[in-house]
Amino acid sequence: MSRQKRKGDGYERELAHWLNTNVYKEERCERAPLSGGGSVNMAAGGADLLGTPGIFVEAKRVEKLPWRDALAQAERNSAHRKTDQTPLVITRRNREATEDSVCFLRLKEFAKYYEAYLREQLKL
Repeated sequence: MSRQKRKGDGYERELAHWLNTNVYKEERCERAPLSGGGSVNMAAGGADLLGTPGIFVEAKRVEKLPWRDALAQAERNSAHRKTDQTPLVITRRNREATEDSVCFLRLKEFAKYYEAYLREQLKL
């Protein structure tokens, strides 16, 4: 296994752990088996994390990310899977904490989450 593959696999596990600890407060999400260029359930292009309701996660641990290409990959894979989950790229560089990862999604998708937040928090 290449060093890059190990880094990517490790990052997917880190993200799952971080989400379970900080968002779900329980063991809910996990790294998809054979993610990162492999196949899941006999079909290529699955999300990198399983158990993330509403989001289709493409995880990238690289120093320089062509983020538009990464988002296009997440959108293609999500469409191929015929899911209504929001394609989301989560990335971090070396020596950055997992919590400092950056997320990319389309504005129209962000608006859905922000509107839901406003409705809940401000009772709009």
